Formats: sequence, structure tokens, C-alpha cells
Amino acid sequence: MKPKKRGTLVTEVTPTISFNTETFSKQNFDFTVFDMSGQTNYRGLWEKFYSEVDGIIFVIDSADKIRFAVAKNELELLLENKDIKENNVPILFLANKIDIPGSSPPKDLVVALGLEGITDRSWNIVPSNALTGEGIQDGLKWLVEKLDYILKQKK
Repeated sequence: MKPKKRGTLVTEVTPTISFNTETFSKQNFDFTVFDMSGQTNYRGLWEKFYSEVDGIIFVIDSADKIRFAVAKNELELLLENKDIKENNVPILFLANKIDIPGSSPPKDLVVALGLEGITDRSWNIVPSNALTGEGIQDGLKWLVEKLDYILKQKK
């Protein structure tokens, strides 16, 4: 997600094992991204940060249909959290690994994750490829526009 230096070629992305923090700027917004492992033993860390988030980026492996149920369950837990319910943060869903043959298109992920049921906040799903960066900037552009709108409404 963090913009790469020109000429840098990404050939492999390794899964997050524990917890990483990255910062970057996009269209006059400073992002602090908490990249937290989706492994079961790390999921408890997520809610410690919910009270401080302005937006959520939820990455889905669109090629791993077996884990869609797990992702849906985690999303439901996130949306039921008191801090998230009280704060109308937008959610960007990145349908990652869209380049892999047999991966699910975003419209199928909308159904599998029950996204049409999210009516209390803005959300968007964008096909992406972490290796090439495809879709990530489009998704971040959408998120920045939503955050900008929310910020202006608070003034």
C-alpha cells in the first residue's frame, strides 16, 4: 500500500506474521497503517485500535474461497464492536490476488461477505494485486475522498 520507489519491482509479498506499522501520505492525508496478521492468535489485537481509526482497509484473498466464511465472521465482529458502531468510518475492501486464475470477482465477494447489508457507512470494494499495485491507488483515492468529506462535515 505504501507507494514504492520508482524502479522498484515487487516480486513477492510475504504474509504478515505479527504486527507492522507503516506511514505514508496520499493527497494531503497522512496514513498510519496497522498491518495486523489475520492469524487467529493475533486477531485480538485489532480491537485495541478501533477507537482511533478514521477508515478501515479490509483485505480479502479473492483466490481463497475456503476462507471467505472466516473473513465474513471477522467482518461481522468488527462491525459489531462498540467503537466501530459509534464511529461512521468508511471501509475499503481490497479484493486481492484478482490476477490468480479462479479468483472471485468483487461482485461475488459482495455476496459471500454480505456487504450489501452494510448500510450504516460508506464502503467500496476494489479488485487489487499486491504484486503489481493494481487497484490499490484507486482504492486509496476513494478512501481519501470519503475521509475528506467526513472531515469537512465535522467542521
